[in-house]
Amino acid sequence: MRLTQKLPPKGRVTLIDVAGASERNEQRGRGAISNQAGRFERHTKEAFYDGWGTVETMAPRIETTLTREAARTIITYNRSPDISFDRTINPYRGCEHGCVYCFARPSHAFHGLSAGLDFESRLFYKPDGPELLLRELSRPSYVPKPIALGMNTDAYQPVERRLELTRAFLKILSDHNHPVTLLTKSALIQRDIDLLAPMAAKGLARVGVSITTLDPRLSRRLEPRAAAPHRRMQTIKALSDAGIPVIAMTAPIIPALNEPELEALLESAVENGASSAGYVILRLPYELKDIVHEWLAEHYPDRAAKVINLLREMRGGQDYDANWFERGRGRGPHATLISRRFRNATRRLGLDEPRPRLRTDLFRPPEGPDGQMRLDI
Repeated sequence: MRLTQKLPPKGRVTLIDVAGASERNEQRGRGAISNQAGRFERHTKEAFYDGWGTVETMAPRIETTLTREAARTIITYNRSPDISFDRTINPYRGCEHGCVYCFARPSHAFHGLSAGLDFESRLFYKPDGPELLLRELSRPSYVPKPIALGMNTDAYQPVERRLELTRAFLKILSDHNHPVTLLTKSALIQRDIDLLAPMAAKGLARVGVSITTLDPRLSRRLEPRAAAPHRRMQTIKALSDAGIPVIAMTAPIIPALNEPELEALLESAVENGASSAGYVILRLPYELKDIVHEWLAEHYPDRAAKVINLLREMRGGQDYDANWFERGRGRGPHATLISRRFRNATRRLGLDEPRPRLRTDLFRPPEGPDGQMRLDI
C-alpha cells in the first residue's frame, strides 16, 4: 500500500519501508493512521509496504505532551457570515480525542507539526488565558456578545481534568454575567453543571453536544478518546435535567458511513432532552483529506471509494469547497437529500424551534488593570 501526499514546491521524498498497513495502526487510542508532514514543510515522507515484512517490532507508544503557549490575547474574533458566533476562546490547541474528521487538524501545520498523530498527541495550552480574559473584558471598548468556548478544539478534552482551564474561563464568565456557548463530545462537561445551570437560568448559557453515531465500534475508530455514544446521551440528559438548553449537533455527517443513522441520532437526542439540533457535512480542508482517505482505506476498504465519491459530488467534484454557506452543507442531489431528511426529522421531533437569544444586558465588567471600574452609560 502506498500513501501519497502532494509535495511542497522543490520538496523531496524520503521513502520509509514499513511492515504493512496494520503495522502503522498499532497506536491504541489514536485516530490518525500516520503522521504526514504539514503543508508548510519543505520535505515530506511517503510510507509504503515493501511486501517483505521486515519490521518486526511494534511502533513505540505515542505519549501525549503538553507545551505552554504564551498567548497575547485570548478572545479570537471572526467575520464568517455562516457561523453563528463572532468570537471564541480556545483553551487548547490540538485535541487528544483523536477524532479523525476534525477540521482543526490542519491548524497544527502552523507549528511545524503534522495534522495526523501530532495533532492528537502534541498539545498546547494557555495558562495565562483566564488573566487575559479578565483584562479583555474590562476594556472600555468591549461590547459583550456570546463567547463560543472551545469551538476549534474541544474545551473538555482529557487534559482538562487536570488543568481545569475551561472551568477557570467559565467561572470568570459566570462571575460577570457574560453569555457563553459550548460545543463538546465529552461527558466531563457535567463537572461544570454547578456553573452552567445558574447561567442558563439567567439566559446566559447554551450547550451543544456533538453526536456522530450510536455504534460503539464505529465511535472507537472514528473518535477513539471521546466519550462513548451512550455517555454522550447521558450527558445530554444531565444537562437538560439541570435546565441547560442542549443542541444535538449531528456532526459531521459522513455519507455511507454514519449518514444512515441521522434520524436515529436525533430521536435518541430528543428522548434525552435535547431542545434543538444542527448538522454539518464532513469538511476536508488541506491535509485532512489525506488523513481521512487513509483512514477509510484502512478501516472501511469496502466503502472508502463510495464515501469519497459522494463527498466530492457534494463539493462540485473537489475534496473541499470553502465557499460560505456551502462548506458545511454541500450542494447537489445528495446534499439536498440529507438536508430534507434533517428538516423532516427535526420538524417531526420538535427540534426545529428557534433558539432563544442569550442575554447581554446582564454583563458587569471586571475592574480594569488599575482597579478602576468601567463606567457604562
